Amino acid sequence: MRFKLTVLGCSSALPTISKYQTAHVLNVREQFYLLDCGEGVQKQLKRYDISIMSLNQIFISHLHGDHVFGLFGLISSMGLLGRTRVLEIFAPAPIQEIVNNHIKYFDRWLPYKIKCHTVDTKNRNIVYENSSITVETIPLKHSVPTAGYLFREKTPERNIDKSVIDKYNLGLAEIVKLKRGEDIFRDNGESIMCSDVTYAPYSPRSFAYCCDTGYTERYLEQIKGVDMLMQETTYHKADKVNAKKRFHCTTHDTATIAKNAEVGKLIITHFSTRYNTPLEVYEQEAKEVFENTYLAKEGREFEIPFVKNNSINKC
Repeated sequence: MRFKLTVLGCSSALPTISKYQTAHVLNVREQFYLLDCGEGVQKQLKRYDISIMSLNQIFISHLHGDHVFGLFGLISSMGLLGRTRVLEIFAPAPIQEIVNNHIKYFDRWLPYKIKCHTVDTKNRNIVYENSSITVETIPLKHSVPTAGYLFREKTPERNIDKSVIDKYNLGLAEIVKLKRGEDIFRDNGESIMCSDVTYAPYSPRSFAYCCDTGYTERYLEQIKGVDMLMQETTYHKADKVNAKKRFHCTTHDTATIAKNAEVGKLIITHFSTRYNTPLEVYEQEAKEVFENTYLAKEGREFEIPFVKNNSINKC
């Protein structure tokens, strides 16, 4: 029941000897989702033992090269490896045109289909869901149309305390209603409250990915209380002018978002290559505002624990 993020690349704009461009993999219950696809993503996937064939959905935040240049080699390699399953790509326009041109010139005989989903970068919408999760876009503030992505586990059906089935002589229809979180009100005036006889089997987990963006509070409510936020932190706290000019965040900008949104954990990424200081400076500055901050160095894994409930609690 994993909900784990693996960092593949944390550099902004340019790769360096030690840092690859933006790309991350989110593992939700052994379903693998690629978040952005910077140059070098195939090498990083191999390095951290993640099969490219396990990727069925790719979520691109925006169409700057450092977030998408790795996509074309990945598409080709999947074909060479004999992929037949449909690959879904979620990204702002004109993602369909870009992929079509790649196929036209480089992969005309691709053995699998690619389904592109053009995402709305101005409004929040659920763009993907399966039996376990929903993925919702987060409108961001950048120099080109950009969307973050909010991953939420679906609320599980509640478990019922078996001892009360006989106690209240519950019928099948009543059991179904209680498991849906509804209370029972019988014709004889008897009430059976969901909170008294059922419990949530586990706590749904959530993860927000916001890269790239300038400082804005427009999505605070949307990400309120998420278990983990990964957000770009391109500049040191003193570089406010450059951050505002280029629609990026400083360490204090990102940490302020995390603090005001009351998130559980903050992962900072997308570091500028202009500084000669250690990456730990980013972490130290962000911690001045939000203590539970961690660096997104290549190969690091951040897992949201699965919390199983075994007793009755409130609906």
